[in-house]
Amino acid sequence: MRVVLQRVSEASVSVEGEVLGAIGPGLLLLVGFTEGDTEEDLEWMARKVVGLRVFGDDDGKMNLSLADMGGEVLVVSQFTLYGDVKKGRRPSFIAAADPERAVPLYERFLELVEEEAPGKLAAGEFGAMMDVELTNSGPVTLILERGGAA
Repeated sequence: MRVVLQRVSEASVSVEGEVLGAIGPGLLLLVGFTEGDTEEDLEWMARKVVGLRVFGDDDGKMNLSLADMGGEVLVVSQFTLYGDVKKGRRPSFIAAADPERAVPLYERFLELVEEEAPGKLAAGEFGAMMDVELTNSGPVTLILERGGAA
């Protein structure tokens, strides 16, 4: 499982011009799954993203977590996080979990984040061509990885 985490002051996801989800201050999570990802990986990642201290305290130091500041979360599925560009010029996505495997993982991850996160949860549409808009605050961007076979 891979997550690109971005601290945002606002973010939204749209399909064909229709906004599916929008948040204020919080985290945008671009999430990809691979074969071998487990419930334990999902649980670990949900706890990790909510507990990461990436928000500034009164002194401007990154000492506050999403849980501390009551932020919101936007989760967007992105199989291209498992794109392999080592050979040739076209990415290979063979390491990405197929939709039959990835959809239940994505849905369960949303449930777990909703249980952990203090604020609003918004999400994209799995498999859709989405437009993501964001204002990266900081900028702060982290790549997290856990489990899987890749």
